[in-house]
Amino acid sequence: MNHTTRKSLLMRVKDSEDALAWSQFADLYGPLIFRYGKRKGFQDADAADLMQDVLGRVAQSIGKFDYDPSVGRFRSWLFLISRQAISGLLKKRDRQPIGTGGSRVAELIADLPAEQDESIWESDYRQHLLNWAMEKIQGQFAESTWRAFCETAINNNPAQLVADSLGMSIGAVYIAKSRVTQRLKEAVATIDDTLE
Repeated sequence: MNHTTRKSLLMRVKDSEDALAWSQFADLYGPLIFRYGKRKGFQDADAADLMQDVLGRVAQSIGKFDYDPSVGRFRSWLFLISRQAISGLLKKRDRQPIGTGGSRVAELIADLPAEQDESIWESDYRQHLLNWAMEKIQGQFAESTWRAFCETAINNNPAQLVADSLGMSIGAVYIAKSRVTQRLKEAVATIDDTLE
């Protein structure tokens, strides 16, 4: 599946007064940026600084951002901003050395090709989007339905084994998996347009 950021969210964050859109945007992309910093060897506080820096840069420039999916994905633009922010933070460190890890982080960034780096970024995004959607919808299902979904779809356990362990019919397990999967797709669609 190829995901592109939903245009309506991008249009909404252009309005700096739309607190709900910015909250949703930060909820979706903040952890991705933070995890990117951690992958680059940043400590938690530095990764949090990176996240704030990138979100600030987005806030300053989103008004000029003209979304055109035929030109490229929004996340590619966000990835570029994140890479630039890391470079800026490393340059700042060079001028004001701090504790540990500065040169090691620079080496990690220099050693990783941009294409591989962006591939990891995309993989992290897809995993974060799935986790985000699961967190949003879990409360909409009975515990047994949720467990049947997790055991079959996430843990890849056979439906019969799951049915036996949960005291459900195998048909009920398949229905549970299908219902949760459909709701997950709907939750993801509120953020991303899915192109096949």
